[in-house]
Amino acid sequence: MGYEHSDGRESGPLSDRLPTAVKILIAGGFGVGKTTLVGAVSETKPLRTEELLTEEGVAIDDLDGIETKTTTTVAMDFGRISINDDLVLYLFGTPGQDRFWFVWDELALGALGAVVLADTRRLADCFPSVDYFEKHGTPFIVAVNCFDGARQYQLDEVQQALSLDPDVPVLLCDARSRESGKKVLIAVLEHAMRSHRMEREAASSVTGQPSDPEGRG
Repeated sequence: MGYEHSDGRESGPLSDRLPTAVKILIAGGFGVGKTTLVGAVSETKPLRTEELLTEEGVAIDDLDGIETKTTTTVAMDFGRISINDDLVLYLFGTPGQDRFWFVWDELALGALGAVVLADTRRLADCFPSVDYFEKHGTPFIVAVNCFDGARQYQLDEVQQALSLDPDVPVLLCDARSRESGKKVLIAVLEHAMRSHRMEREAASSVTGQPSDPEGRG
């Protein structure tokens, strides 16, 4: 079974080049839509660790632009989606607030790649996620969640505003839409495969050993 590229092209099975189960992180700032995205694409009932926002958190949590938000993820969101008969993605949504960042290292273990969700009303909230994945060498893409009434930036504007490397993909999405979410996940898979292939080729050029095109070595 094939799959559809993020640009609409058809290709062969991803399972030819990827392990059967793949871990993907869904990251971004507070209230950006991580829980919504995981819930929209998951084919099973997603695991959520949401708690009600309290008065004690008012002085800590910035609700500018998301005043209607009433809950927050305190550990993670978890869901799964089958890309084809052989390939399953396990999705881990990270908590967005600084005080829950101690769980990030555990969630990131073994992740093939990551999606950084962005809200153009609060674009600076992406910087901690971008910095984290750049520091740890985790391939990531940026998906701009198109909130109603938010200014729609050009993708190159987002790339420049976040000081992203030119090879980091930036795309638009609707976190509420299953089809839009699937395109985001395929995009991060494609980007992660390219990144890991380039790493293997660079390593082989240093060691003199041929790279493994199937990713087994």
